[in-house]
Amino acid sequence: MTKHIVLVGDGMADYPIEELGMRTPLEAARTPNMDFIAKYGLLGQARTIPEKMTPASDVANLSILGYDPKKYYSGRGPLEAANLGIKLDDDDVVFRCNLITTGGDKLLDYSAGHIKTKEAEKLIKFLDQKIGTNKMRFFPGISYRHLLLAKRGSELKLENLKCRAPHDIPGQNINKNLPKGDNADVIIKLMLDSREILSNHEINLVRLDLKENPANMIWLWGQGKKPNMPRFIDKFGLSGSVISAVDLIKGLGRILGLNVIDVPGATGYYDTDYAAKAKAGIKSLDKNDFVFVHVEAPDEAGHNGDLREKLTAIERFDQLVVGAFLKYCKSRNDFRILVLPDHATPLSLKTHTCDPIPFAIYGKDIPGKDFLGYNEKEAQKSELCFDNGYQLMEYFILSRAGNDRSSIPPQL
Repeated sequence: MTKHIVLVGDGMADYPIEELGMRTPLEAARTPNMDFIAKYGLLGQARTIPEKMTPASDVANLSILGYDPKKYYSGRGPLEAANLGIKLDDDDVVFRCNLITTGGDKLLDYSAGHIKTKEAEKLIKFLDQKIGTNKMRFFPGISYRHLLLAKRGSELKLENLKCRAPHDIPGQNINKNLPKGDNADVIIKLMLDSREILSNHEINLVRLDLKENPANMIWLWGQGKKPNMPRFIDKFGLSGSVISAVDLIKGLGRILGLNVIDVPGATGYYDTDYAAKAKAGIKSLDKNDFVFVHVEAPDEAGHNGDLREKLTAIERFDQLVVGAFLKYCKSRNDFRILVLPDHATPLSLKTHTCDPIPFAIYGKDIPGKDFLGYNEKEAQKSELCFDNGYQLMEYFILSRAGNDRSSIPPQL
């Protein structure tokens, strides 16, 4: 059976940058493997963020996996809760809980200096002891990413609050960006109380001495209720695996009935072990016919406005992930590879956008169209465009885009 490989470089897409001669990072980076896929396969565009929906990773990856966000999206928090094994009742509401750095009245860092997981776990557990209750419980996750479970929170309509993502508001006033809506004061109190509790914690005092950003407040956002989605195998007829360092992606995989593979060294940041992710993904294909490999690093670089790190992350993704899978496929003719970002994270904006993203498909039954390379500009030349991004997965798995071939193009 055909092996289906989806490789996601989170946030790779961008805008032309003057420093790069008005090229995007995807145009400027050295990406021979993705360029090969574009040249010998199909290149196109897809809108992974439906109109009027927030350009967030949860929405975008739901689209990539073939699920209409307008129908199935129920919030980021419940997806992450699924990976942490938190069982939800129908009336529960789960919030994403970032550890952040504040200074004066401003939010300075959405990730508290990408705090290490062991330090963060101690802070979240301490916070739960101090202000957690039977109805409001804090659960530690990875690095700066954690959760607040509001038991029966829908009775207060907490799922309807308007909350800002902290990575959208660095340098902005905290009070002007606090949650809004009915009973918002319940959530705001937790956020403000956390600042007093965390500021004087031993861990943060040490971080200050080391000139590291303290995790001196929480930021609550991305709330939602228990999702209800059909399993991936029921929808597409494939069993498979998900590889990511991010609870959001792993939780989404669990909800869809995919096998979630934990990879040692996968951090969700610049230092993630790209090669280990690829190796685990390739091994998973021994038993399954689908694998979804997600790399967060380009997105983090975009949020940080760091051009050098974004170029490096894209090149490592190309070399160590895409290149590894191409090598695996070298002696096979029963595969398809889909390469794409979930959304754009332009360095100039430091946040996600709704722009269509470039994708490339290569492999069985896919005719080469001789595109010059994998980037936004080349993708705009293609007539292949999915206004509903969730339809791309069905096309990738089920379509016969060209005539059957007895051989595949020569490998790199």
